[in-house]
Amino acid sequence: MTALNHTGVSHTVFRLLGIPGLEDQHMWISIPFFISYIIALVGNSLLIFIILTKRSLHEPMYLFLSMLAGTDIVLSMCTVPQALAIYWFHAGKISLNCCIAQVFFLTSTFMSESGILLVMAFDRYIAICYPLRYTAILTHALIGKIGATIFLRSYGTVFPVIFLLKRLTFCKSNIIPNTTCKHIVLAKISCNDIRVNIWYGFFVLMSTLVLDVVLVFVSYMLILRAVFRIPSRDARHKALNTCGSHVCVIILFYGPGIFSVLTQRFGRHIALHIHVLLANVYTLIPPVLNPIIYGIRTKQIRDLVVCCFQNRNDFNNRN
Repeated sequence: MTALNHTGVSHTVFRLLGIPGLEDQHMWISIPFFISYIIALVGNSLLIFIILTKRSLHEPMYLFLSMLAGTDIVLSMCTVPQALAIYWFHAGKISLNCCIAQVFFLTSTFMSESGILLVMAFDRYIAICYPLRYTAILTHALIGKIGATIFLRSYGTVFPVIFLLKRLTFCKSNIIPNTTCKHIVLAKISCNDIRVNIWYGFFVLMSTLVLDVVLVFVSYMLILRAVFRIPSRDARHKALNTCGSHVCVIILFYGPGIFSVLTQRFGRHIALHIHVLLANVYTLIPPVLNPIIYGIRTKQIRDLVVCCFQNRNDFNNRN
């Protein structure tokens, strides 16, 4: 409050710098960002379209995959358009309310994706350990309830962040050295004690991402124990192969994120633009590569994609 009286202002409009120190390279940086964004939108939209229109893919695994693809679309739309606006038009101005909304949707989408990956690990456990009861356990009604629970958990956990940010007085600066608004980055430019924000951010991290990682690890320990009890070598290989795509996606989602957190925590001598670039790449890699991985490694999806393009080519040739 003292700081507010001293400055007489609390900023309601902020300026996102993009990648600090690399402003002259923004146009070049925007090229891979734009290409990746288009690939993410097209790839995930195609995946959702194929799964929803083909009755043969209305199985639990593919329904969870369509949820993941939808979350990837939202995740890329939360970050890339804002970054491209900064790179191309220097349009970095953003209001406080829009900034807080971006924090809310970006964080909750991350939580949702983590929850979906956990449920997909549970799906693989049921498919391998209880194959005869797979569809009886994972009914469409249960899948709908699981999906609703994932999103309610994500939005409910992040919702208090709105009030934690709204209570702050931003009298230090209105410059945010990033391409997107983030909870602690925004809180750090306030004049208030932000220990509550820091501790709540830690609680969100531990109760969602860290807990999900532990449960995914436990799921795969149970899966491996069940797989290695299968007497047939071919059956073991087939069972493990069904988990391959999911393991790749897990590594792509959690790997860069853990690396980014470690560099921010221990890499104090690393340039700021490296931290920002890592954070941007972290939000872009899963939406781009997830549909490619599942499209290549899942025979049913791969065959349907090829069939769609062949039918389109045949139609064009006839015309």
